[in-house]
Amino acid sequence: MARKSTTPKPAKAHTPLRAENRNSNPSPEPSRSTSVADEVSGVSGPTPEAAASFPVVGIGASAGGLEAFTALLTALPADTGMVFVLIQHMDPHHQSVLTSLLQRATVLPVQEVTDGMSVEPNHIYVIPPNSLMSVSRGVLALSPRNQHSIKNLPIDHFFQALAEDLGSRAIGVVLSGTASDGTQGLRAIKERGGVTFAQDKESAQYPGMPLSAIAAGCVDFILPPGRIAIELARINGHPYFRSVHDDEFSLPEGAVRDGIGAVCRLLKTATGVDFHLYKPTTIGRRVARRMALRKLSALQEYLQLLTEDRTELNLCTRTSSFMSPASSAIRKAFRRCSD
Repeated sequence: MARKSTTPKPAKAHTPLRAENRNSNPSPEPSRSTSVADEVSGVSGPTPEAAASFPVVGIGASAGGLEAFTALLTALPADTGMVFVLIQHMDPHHQSVLTSLLQRATVLPVQEVTDGMSVEPNHIYVIPPNSLMSVSRGVLALSPRNQHSIKNLPIDHFFQALAEDLGSRAIGVVLSGTASDGTQGLRAIKERGGVTFAQDKESAQYPGMPLSAIAAGCVDFILPPGRIAIELARINGHPYFRSVHDDEFSLPEGAVRDGIGAVCRLLKTATGVDFHLYKPTTIGRRVARRMALRKLSALQEYLQLLTEDRTELNLCTRTSSFMSPASSAIRKAFRRCSD
C-alpha cells in the first residue's frame, strides 16, 4: 500500500486518509488482463465504450481559491484522461479573469463555460460569474444565480448534479474558502460511490470550507493541492474507475466470489449485519472502491487488510463509506451496530 498504517483521529462518519500516511513502496501496477480488482469492478479489459468514458473532477473554492487552484493545476500531469470543472465563488457583477490566470499555470486548455458545452478529457472548464452549473451526459448547463437566495452554493449545486450523473466516476475536491459550500455536494458524491478530497488546513488560506466537509465525515483524502493533483492521477489508473456503468456489473465465479464471501463474513462478525443480503453488484463495487482508496489491486490483499486493521473494518461497516446508498432500514441497523 502507499500509506503507512496509522491510527487516525476519530470521526463520526469517516476517517480520511491523510497525506502523511504514506510510505515509499507504491503498490504494483495491476495487470489489465488478470487483476482481481478488474474482476471485482466488473471490467476484464478496455472496451470501446469504456475508452469513451472518463471521470469528471469538480473542484470548488472560494476565498483563497486562486492560489489553491494554481497549486493544483501546476502539479497536474498533462494526460490524466480526466475532465476538470472549476467552481469558484465570484462577484456576480464583474467579468472574471480566472480563466486567463489559470491558463498560465497549466498546459491543459482552460475554457470558461458556455451553456450546452460538451466536456472533453484533459480539459479544464471554469464556471462564469453569476451562474449555477450542472452536468448531464457530459454536457454542462448554466442557469442564472438566484438573486433572492440568502445562500449562494454553486459548489454544492454542481457536485450534486455530478454525483447524480456519473456515480462512481464523480470526484469532488473542496479547496480554500469560508463557510460550508461543497459539504453537501461531497456527501452526495461519496454516497454514489465517487471519491472526495479536501485541502488540508495547513495549506489553505481560508480553511473554513475544507474543515466543514472534513467535520461532516464525507472526505476520503485530506491533502495540499499539489498532492491532490498527484492522487487524482493515481486513482484514475485503478480498475475501479474503468467500469462504465455502475449497474452493469456481476461478480465472477471462483476466487473473487469466495473472496467477497470472506469479506462479508468478516463484516457480519464485526456488526451482526449479513451483507450477503445485498445485491452482489453493490457489495463488489463498494469493496472495489475501498481497494482503490487503499491502493490495492488484489482482493486477497484487501481481505488481509481487513483482518489486520480494525480501522478499515470499522470503515466498511459505516454506510457513508461502504454501503451508501442503502435503504432506511439497513441504515438504522448500521447505526445500532455502531453505537
